Amino acid sequence: MADSSSTVTSAFTSGAINISGLGNGTDFNALVDGLVKAEQVTTNRLTAWRKEWTDKVTQFQALNTKMLSLKTTLEGMDDLNSFMVKAVTSTDTTALTASADSSAQVSTHSVIIGQLAQNDILTTASGVSSLTSSITSAVTNMTFTYAGQSYTLSNIGASTTLQGLVNFINNSAIANGKIRATTIFDGSVYHLQLYGMGQGAANQVTITSTGAMVFQPAAFNNTQNAQSALIKVDGYPIGASSWLTRNSNTVNDVIPGITMNLKEANSNASIKIGISTDTTSVKNNIKTFISQINEVRTMIKNISKVSEIDGETTGSILTGNYGVQLISSQLKDITADKGLGFEYYSTSGSTTSGDYYSSLSQLGINTDADQSSVTSGLLVLDEEKLDAALANRPDDVALLFAADYAGESKSEDFSYLSQITGTTKAGTYNVSIITSAAGISSATINGQPAGIDGWTVTSLSGDSRGLVVMLDNHTPNSTYTGTVNIKLGKTGEMVAKLKQLTSKTDGPLKILEENYGDITDNIDKKIEREQKRLATLKSTLQAKFARLDALLGTLTQKQNQLTSTITQLEK
Repeated sequence: MADSSSTVTSAFTSGAINISGLGNGTDFNALVDGLVKAEQVTTNRLTAWRKEWTDKVTQFQALNTKMLSLKTTLEGMDDLNSFMVKAVTSTDTTALTASADSSAQVSTHSVIIGQLAQNDILTTASGVSSLTSSITSAVTNMTFTYAGQSYTLSNIGASTTLQGLVNFINNSAIANGKIRATTIFDGSVYHLQLYGMGQGAANQVTITSTGAMVFQPAAFNNTQNAQSALIKVDGYPIGASSWLTRNSNTVNDVIPGITMNLKEANSNASIKIGISTDTTSVKNNIKTFISQINEVRTMIKNISKVSEIDGETTGSILTGNYGVQLISSQLKDITADKGLGFEYYSTSGSTTSGDYYSSLSQLGINTDADQSSVTSGLLVLDEEKLDAALANRPDDVALLFAADYAGESKSEDFSYLSQITGTTKAGTYNVSIITSAAGISSATINGQPAGIDGWTVTSLSGDSRGLVVMLDNHTPNSTYTGTVNIKLGKTGEMVAKLKQLTSKTDGPLKILEENYGDITDNIDKKIEREQKRLATLKSTLQAKFARLDALLGTLTQKQNQLTSTITQLEK
């Protein structure tokens, strides 16, 4: 018998018997580890498989983070006031500045400021040498009137200091929003000052009683009288003594959409303010919209692309993944489709209908379909086309991006009245109203029965639930049909979709992450079972080789005995 690791040789003529490579010289632990390692193929395969799933989850989380970032950016421009930037100029910014929201019309206005609004200020004629000087000789009350109403501050402590009184007044719930106290130092003594909190002639402050206080009512001088702002806008009101009055120097209810900040009065000076659309800022918003969406598209493109490497087709980690394909498709549909609640523009003779811009492609925003292009699959912008749109119809451009559930009726017989925010969905809804001699007899919205209350009709179900229209034509025994549009701009539509896709409860990425988590849990269980099997195998092998080692030790001992005996016989 011959073996490369051990041999037994018998030669009686030479008297030599040898068993090599056995017994105490054998490294059985290395041998067992080698055999167990050879059995780890399944564990290694399971571990590699588990990493594939966890890597996918990591990519899902990264994509979810990227989409949340896009959502946050777009939420900062998903209404007309934040998207449609209006610029306002003033011929005298030291006297008047102004700002405008999206409803402000491009126009110019003249403003004359006859008087600034100011609040009432009372200051004591006398003073005390220190802020810690006592100004009350006993527990006392202080009564004052503000805007014609009387108020009493009770239980002002004896020996209250000037600073203590200031703190008492300012911390009082009764004085809150009405008066505020402070002190003024004239170089030798400290005076008490009381401010009326509101501007305007009606917000006068008077002190009627101070009890056991150093400063009696007669000591308070009216160092500034409350007065209202006086202005004329575009020559109105007519007449030298006629003015518009406001109880603040911030005026936002005279010119629609314009907030004026009055700074300096001059009844002989007319100040011009001009309102224009800041198309540069609007364009920057559009570019941000495009670039942020492209960041998400680029990530989806990278994690799902198919590449040719050395003539072999190789997929990325999420190539062909249904969830990623679903997200990509839904986001692309938003940028490609007509806006929700928008209608295609049409002309018939001198009559026009629909929205001048109803899709992004009309503004020069399209998806690059050239697969050989570096921007393949991304949004690309034709700036010349966008510039022309902004120059000609900036309001229509902004509406396509930032309409915030804007309702409109397309019928002359009934008008859009209201909706329920968060319930009524954007879209176009068919309205049918039938009247009788007694009023509205029946009504439907999108074919579903609607609620009737006088001359108003309310949708009770479906996507239009909460939509309210008012019938303006009260002709009896008539049928009125038409549509109502609830418009949602592309920015708001994208935000709503991203909110669904990134939902922590039922978003597709969250569902996939949980499903893949279940898969990795099952793999962990298989790995655990395999590790237990290998541990058992190792124990079994160690036991077998331990017995073999004992046997080899016995054989070695016998070999030594035989060798010794033969040696003795040869003598």
